[in-house]
Amino acid sequence: MGDAFKNKRKHKATPGSNMQRAGLDGEPKVRKKKYEAEMFKLQVELVKLQDWAKATNARIVIIFEGRDAAGKGGMIKRIMERVSPRIFRVVALPAPTERQRAQLHAQRYVEQLPAGGEIVIFDRSWYNRGAVEYVMGFCNKQEHGQFLRDCPTFEGFLVSQGIILLKYWLEVSKNEQHKRFLARIEDPSKRWKLSPMDLESHRRWYDYSRARDAMLAATDTPVSPWFIVPSDDKKRARLNCIAHILSSIPYEEIPYAPPKLPPRQKRKGYVEPKQMHRTVPQLW
Repeated sequence: MGDAFKNKRKHKATPGSNMQRAGLDGEPKVRKKKYEAEMFKLQVELVKLQDWAKATNARIVIIFEGRDAAGKGGMIKRIMERVSPRIFRVVALPAPTERQRAQLHAQRYVEQLPAGGEIVIFDRSWYNRGAVEYVMGFCNKQEHGQFLRDCPTFEGFLVSQGIILLKYWLEVSKNEQHKRFLARIEDPSKRWKLSPMDLESHRRWYDYSRARDAMLAATDTPVSPWFIVPSDDKKRARLNCIAHILSSIPYEEIPYAPPKLPPRQKRKGYVEPKQMHRTVPQLW
């Protein structure tokens, strides 16, 4: 693992502290050219992590949670941009079916856990019960309390079985979330992102705050701690979070032996047939 990630200064953030960490206190935003250069370096390291996971049969789980419009989708998109979807796998489960509602709460998530050599990214996870389900009334107070009590034991079991578990809460401010929702309403390319649940989450800001606080208090443990990612500045959030992922996993670069391309086979009389084919219009 590169020294650049080993020696990153640790910062203990808490929900609400992102105004000082997100470039919103007069600090200039990261320029696009600098951002893309740093992102490319991180993505190269993600490929090295991928090779290491495959070579060592490592099992890695990365959880992203946060309010609606906190930036989970953009974060995951940049992580997945240059890696193999056969090793890095994104899990974003839909609402449970009637049968799944009758199962153990974590059962449908357990089915998605990684086998050896896989890295699974949860775009929301079993923590739905700690926030969305509770705030929106899809589970009752007793079920919510039971989840908060049992979750550390469940995650302790995962870790004891050799799974590397990383949990990230993307913390967006009230004003920034409002701006992002308005952008989704006004931008035709983003309207699909705005659901009735998003609108309700905008209204119930403080209900979500209380649920978040209870969830973090109950499930932030030494075995499976939470890491807060201030996300009002999307560029900084992505760079800082991906760098933290890399610094938290003891991967090593697997030696690469570049293959030699074989020569093309001989033509042996092949002639391109003179056929008319439909070609897409060349607009650019």
